[in-house]
Amino acid sequence: MLSLLCRTKNYSYRTEKAYVRWIVRFIKFCKTRHPLKIKPKEIERYLSHLAVNKKVAASTQNQALCAIIFLYKQVPEKTLPEFEHIK
Repeated sequence: MLSLLCRTKNYSYRTEKAYVRWIVRFIKFCKTRHPLKIKPKEIERYLSHLAVNKKVAASTQNQALCAIIFLYKQVPEKTLPEFEHIK
C-alpha cells in the first residue's frame, strides 16, 4: 500500500523502496506495534538509536524521519503535531 501511495505522488522508485524499508525498520524497532499506537517519544528514540547505535549520517537519519512523516501523513485518523519537536 505504501508503494502505491508513493507512486500516486510521483516519488521515484528508489525513494519508494527506501521509505518502505525505513518504515518496516521503524515498526520492527517498536516491536511491531501498529503505527497509531506509537508515541512521538518513540520516534525520537528510534532516530537517536540510528544516530548513536547504528552511526548513520545525518542525511540518512533525515531520510528515515521523512519516511516516518510520510507514513503518518497517510494515516487520516491521526495527526502528529508533535513532529515539530522531534530533533
